[in-house]
Amino acid sequence: MTFDRSPSLADCVRALAEGEMTSRHLVERALARIEAAQPSVNAFRLVRAEAALAEADAADRALASGARLPLLGVPVAVKDDMDVAGEPTAFGCAGDFPPAAEDGEAVRRLRAAGAVVVGKTNTCELGQWPFTEGPAFGATRNPWHLGHTPGGSSGGSAAAVAAGLVPAALGSDGAGSVRIPASWTHLVGIKPQRGRISTWPRAESFQGITVNGTLARTVADAALLLDAASGNHAGDLHRPPALDVSAAVGRDPGRLRIALSLKPPFTAVPVRLDPRIRERVRALGERLAALGHVVEEADPRYGQIGLSFVPRATAGVAEWVRDAPDPALLDRRTHESARLGRLLAGAPLRVARRAEAALQRRVGALFTDHDVVLAPTTAAPPPRIGTLARMNGWHTDRAMIAACPYAWPWNVLGWPGVNVPAGFVDSDVSQGGTGALPVGAQLLGPAHSEALLVSLAAQLEADLGWHELWPPPHAAAGDAQAA
Repeated sequence: MTFDRSPSLADCVRALAEGEMTSRHLVERALARIEAAQPSVNAFRLVRAEAALAEADAADRALASGARLPLLGVPVAVKDDMDVAGEPTAFGCAGDFPPAAEDGEAVRRLRAAGAVVVGKTNTCELGQWPFTEGPAFGATRNPWHLGHTPGGSSGGSAAAVAAGLVPAALGSDGAGSVRIPASWTHLVGIKPQRGRISTWPRAESFQGITVNGTLARTVADAALLLDAASGNHAGDLHRPPALDVSAAVGRDPGRLRIALSLKPPFTAVPVRLDPRIRERVRALGERLAALGHVVEEADPRYGQIGLSFVPRATAGVAEWVRDAPDPALLDRRTHESARLGRLLAGAPLRVARRAEAALQRRVGALFTDHDVVLAPTTAAPPPRIGTLARMNGWHTDRAMIAACPYAWPWNVLGWPGVNVPAGFVDSDVSQGGTGALPVGAQLLGPAHSEALLVSLAAQLEADLGWHELWPPPHAAAGDAQAA
């Protein structure tokens, strides 16, 4: 499979509006590429081929009549934790899930913007882990290196975009689940402010730590999809003020004070930042300084923020397990998390939620003297397929925290962050690796700072041109078989 260039989301919108191509052509091309890539990449849980083609034809008729919508006729994908009317929402789980009666609010808004949802992408079971593997659907593979994971839990969405199957996709981020796979597949991943994109039919997701976000090859595409999906249902608990994030693309961010933070928050597990990633993140800091920003080392005062994360995350798992049609089919690790979540669902959960305001003040003190935080997205490059999936619960947690200690605090705070590509590191030859693996860095801001982060990310993209790079052709079919 060759992962060659495909039009950007913005290019598709322009070409459709100007009559240079049809929605049916774009959707047929996406469906053909998905079919060709499924045996190797396995990015999709289900593909809506017949429905998507009918929606494409309807979009073409609307375009011919002069209708114009932000994404009219453009194929996109959504993660399989979002309801699409008539399709099951399995969220990485085995079992017979009923079809959703109606679209979730984020999907409804994409359709209202004219987008054609071609399918639902793979995710690990209930989005718990930074890999996308499971008995319900197999392993989703990284288009840059088929022997490695694209990350998780939005790994299917990341793989679909990185492989050029769709120009952009929605994912969700509860502990870095948009930013981590974006970093490991050389993409832009936006985790917006809590509530920016609705999680309805859930008033909030995982006790407020999980938000919906976007993955794309360019900052402009990620922002365009974000604006199209943004907005709230009347039942949402979190309703931030409206923003036009796309307007920030290409806008001069001004001279910013940027805190380079390489120190992870405290965890009970030893964490070591891979020196190759440290070097790539420092190099991004140097580029930002060359662009005129003030970059200096400074760390947020995270304190014991993990004590607030665990009750909320595990209580969220328990809520989803309660709704599973056949809990007996769930991973043993899922049952362990749900059991802990039920134990913590009383006073510990209430205390964890009340602690959020104090944590925001504590961490937010950094923004008195700085505008943005630059930090690694992960401490390690993407592991090989099967590395974490075969572990028991305790070892999975240890490995997950060691590899991905940097992203989750911003989920507790509810604030926005953007992963940007930071370059590549060589895969571990001693583990059978051949080739380069993508890694990323986070731009993190205070509440409602998406426009500032996007403006800065777009400035970096214009300087570094990361969107010009595509995964190489894969002699890696053999590597995939060996994994």
